[in-house]
Amino acid sequence: MNKKQSGSVLCFGELLFRVSQDAGGNWLKENCVPFYIGGAELNVATALALWDVPSKYITALPENGMSAQIRSFLEAKKINVSDTYYHGNRVGLYYLTSGADLKHDALIYDRAGSAFAELKTGMIDWDKVLEGVNWFHFSAICPAINQNIADVCEEALIAASEKNITISLDLNYRSRLWQYGKSPVEVMPRLAKYCTLIMGNVWAAENMLGIPVDTDLHTIGEKANYLKAALKTSKHIIEHYPKCTTVANTFRFDADSGINYYTALYANKEFYSTVDHSAKQIANKVGSGDCFMAGLIYGFYNGLSPERTLNFATLAAFDKLFIKGDTTTSTAKEIKNITIK
Repeated sequence: MNKKQSGSVLCFGELLFRVSQDAGGNWLKENCVPFYIGGAELNVATALALWDVPSKYITALPENGMSAQIRSFLEAKKINVSDTYYHGNRVGLYYLTSGADLKHDALIYDRAGSAFAELKTGMIDWDKVLEGVNWFHFSAICPAINQNIADVCEEALIAASEKNITISLDLNYRSRLWQYGKSPVEVMPRLAKYCTLIMGNVWAAENMLGIPVDTDLHTIGEKANYLKAALKTSKHIIEHYPKCTTVANTFRFDADSGINYYTALYANKEFYSTVDHSAKQIANKVGSGDCFMAGLIYGFYNGLSPERTLNFATLAAFDKLFIKGDTTTSTAKEIKNITIK
């Protein structure tokens, strides 16, 4: 992936509305609550479009006036949404208390029966959708919704593989979504086998691909041990998923003293890691991982070296922690000019 690419990057996933009420309940008194448009894959597509990478996004929406407004909004951001599949009656949403983490109890999903959740194989003409595409991206959030969506993901991956399209996977683990009788390890290995680039962390790889992590890793709590675990997991993925050439890991630790963030990348049998990025206060945790994924795609799409790609992606992700909303508003030039103190 060291050669500059052409063609579009296609992101596939569910467009979501996020309602971000405050923890104290003032939103009820004021009849006002912050509201954002996003979704993991849309966040990636938005960042790439902002960074001048040809960006295409496919999702499912009901055919109504609100969807028409959404389409115009995304097109204004230079995202190609011409292959949106229209059917069904609603858009999925979730509630997340302001300042909270997606992994905590402040998260409530309301996605059942959405247009995206009701997709089935055979609905999307993937040969048509993949025309002019050289990179396909999705996340583990999609197959977590239900078996039909997992099957649609596999349908898309088979079509993309037949066209020799680069495929990236974000191992987003959302335990509350895996509620249809299948565990992630029963579903994700079947999809991961098509992927060129896999991103996540060692615990996501354990939950989704069954790659064990030492139980005392957190007890030791040292960066050298975390990176050693990342290298071990990365080598395991490369060995067991022959189409995968690159594995990325993120580490974000929250404490009373603030946030500490660093990342690692295994590519071409070389292991890279970044310096620590720390902050006492941040604005928002949502979308940082998506920004990191977008940064990886941006770097490899533009033919940057693995090291430069990792550094750009890490700066983009860290910068996103200080931006409200689900997507970054920083240009590629602004990210490259960030100085970590």
